[in-house]
This record gives sequence, C-alpha cells and structure tokens, in this order.
Amino acid sequence: MDWFTETFAGFTAMSSWEYIAVVLAVAYLLLAIRENIWCWPVAFINTFIYTVLYWNGALVMESLLHFYYMVMAVVGWWMWRQGDKNKPSDIVSWSLSKHLSIIVITSVVSVVLGYFTKHYMAADLAYLDSFTTCFAVVTTYLVAKKILENWLYWVVIDAASIYLYYLKGFYPTLVLFIFYTLMACWGYKRWYEEYEAKQGKTLAAL
Repeated sequence: MDWFTETFAGFTAMSSWEYIAVVLAVAYLLLAIRENIWCWPVAFINTFIYTVLYWNGALVMESLLHFYYMVMAVVGWWMWRQGDKNKPSDIVSWSLSKHLSIIVITSVVSVVLGYFTKHYMAADLAYLDSFTTCFAVVTTYLVAKKILENWLYWVVIDAASIYLYYLKGFYPTLVLFIFYTLMACWGYKRWYEEYEAKQGKTLAAL
C-alpha cells in the first residue's frame, strides 16, 4: 500500500512537460520498432525536453546524456536515410566476437567512470549508474546503425535501470522502464523477423 501511495504521489508530482516527454518517449520507441524514420524527430523533441528538465534540476550528467541523445537523433535520421535520396537502410547483424569486444570495452569504461564518480563526486550507486549510462551511449549508436542486437542491449540496460530507479524511489520512471523492457523484447522480435525474412529463413521460436 505504501508503494502504491508513493507511486501515485510521484505521478501527480510530474510536470506537464514530463508527461509530454514520457508520451514522446513511448512514441519514439513504437516508431523505432516499426523502423519509421520519424522516430528520430520525435526523439529529438523528447530528449530536448529532458535535457532542459534535468539541467534545471541540477542533474548535470543526466542532462549531458540526453543532450548526446539529442545529437544522436540527428545522426540517426541521417544514417537511416543513408544521406542519399531518403533511401531506407537495412537491418544488419554483428558477430558475437564484435559484441563481446563492445561489452568488454564498455564494461571497463563503466568501472573506471564508476570509481571516479564514487570516490571523487560522492555519487550514489555509482557503478550501476555508470553501467546504464555507458551502455546507453553505445546502444544508441547501435540503433542509429540499425544493428539488430541493439534491442538485446536495451533489455539488459532497462532491467538494470528498473533496479536503479527502485533503489532511488523513482517509481513513475520505474513503471516507464518496465514498459521499455517489454517493448525492447518486442522490438527485437520484430526486427529479427524482418532480418530473417530478407535472409530467406524463418523466425526461430522465441
């Protein structure tokens, strides 16, 4: 009952701009799953709102992260068009060895950043926060490149974020990220179907 009360209080405390940002975040995700290039303009507006909100709330790192997302929205729009006659790009899959390299390098960076923020900035949950931030930065680039496996990264990132927001008591955001996790699973299934169809294969049972 206390959890419900805290959650309801969190939702009622949200500003109208936060609600708009949440709606746009959901719209971006649904458009991205459908490979609709208009997901990027929606993402740009959404991340612009969050950049301002976090900056005004003195959450500098979150503000900078969303500013990066805003830049990547422009990059993603260009990449999906391939910069030529609005030609849509195809979904591609990277090898396991390539993904392992990404995971190892990003994990090392996460640990270093986590150590720095914990010992020099007194950050709370520094390592978990660094993990979600670093992998979110990398995975956003994978979305722009239309890498199939980006959705698997998001599943892990969103699940870790749920735990992070639970520990911090950000219940409305926690609920949003539960939705994100489910949608990331659906996104992988949908992109996998299209990728396998173009390869002349059937979708493996999920």
